Amino acid sequence: MLDINFDENRTSFFQFKTNYLCTSMKSEKVNIRKLSLEQLTDTMKGMGQPTFRAKQIYSWLWQKGAQSFDDMSNLSKVLRESLKADYKIPVITEDKRQVSDDGTIKFRFLLEEGHKIEAVLIPVPSDNRFTVCVSSQVGCSLTCKFCATGQMKRIRNLTAGEIFDQVFKVNVACEATYGKPITNIVYMGMGEPLLAYREVLSSVDKLCGVDGLNMSPKRLTVSTAGIAKMIRKLADDQVKFNLALSLHAADDEKRNEIMPINEQNNLAVIMDALEDFHLRTKNRISYEYIAFQNFNDNISDAKNLVKLCRRFPVRVNIIEYNPIDGFDFIKSDAKKLDDFAQYLRDHDVMVTVRRSRGKDIDAACGQLANKD
Repeated sequence: MLDINFDENRTSFFQFKTNYLCTSMKSEKVNIRKLSLEQLTDTMKGMGQPTFRAKQIYSWLWQKGAQSFDDMSNLSKVLRESLKADYKIPVITEDKRQVSDDGTIKFRFLLEEGHKIEAVLIPVPSDNRFTVCVSSQVGCSLTCKFCATGQMKRIRNLTAGEIFDQVFKVNVACEATYGKPITNIVYMGMGEPLLAYREVLSSVDKLCGVDGLNMSPKRLTVSTAGIAKMIRKLADDQVKFNLALSLHAADDEKRNEIMPINEQNNLAVIMDALEDFHLRTKNRISYEYIAFQNFNDNISDAKNLVKLCRRFPVRVNIIEYNPIDGFDFIKSDAKKLDDFAQYLRDHDVMVTVRRSRGKDIDAACGQLANKD
């Protein structure tokens, strides 16, 4: 018979577990990009370093896009090694690049754990306009019936650093390709930005802050499928950027059919939230409206859309539908789309018809799905 001392073995087991957890916790490095400038300052004090080192590190992270501590050449080697011991800089790496016949460039990036996201550079050199479209989530949970990303499982939100990196890396490519920096940023890539609220706003702070890239928030547009309570939160937080609603249908019955989010956030609720946003921020609002043949492109649909444009100033961007494998929708023919737009103009609605860019490389609106 085995002589087992249960108390002794239990003590040994819990001691082993405690030691293992402590070791694991010690080995887990902190994402230094999660620290504010104030927190970095406190960290430098705790390390016996002068406080100006915090601004140097912050500048390396959010102005110069440092990919490692070794890039921080104005820090001593001793400090860099100390930082490496306790902190990490998770970065995204370019995995694939595709160039469209129209000059649009799609980038696929790998995240630290191997997930993939996409960003798109949309150049219009004739207007000196170079727009980067960034993703805010890995996948999406909203299952819009016309969107390839919506058919993917949402895995997680992106961090502010991962969003920032998309802009920084695409800007490097833009300058190398076109000799110009990016001029505009749109959060219209993979995911619903308002479901990644904290990280999206943090990324905006880094992109627009004087200690970051110092871009004007008026050159940023955040798009949403329509989450009313988060639109109101944007107003509470007095954001300075532009807001775009992915509308795509001007009545609840049709919108419910293609956008399940509308069942919890119907048009009346969304319009109330948008009006509140306009009254409290005065920021520009636009409606994104993909035109589907014989679904939402009739004059009756245009009449409904005009009604939605009466409550506050708004611009309508009509977008060509981009074909996606396995989807039944067809894009409106050019004549019908132009007639639809003209009806809006005749009723004093500001409208722009946007022809698809990058559709030959699956980089156009609704096509981002990490397709090989």
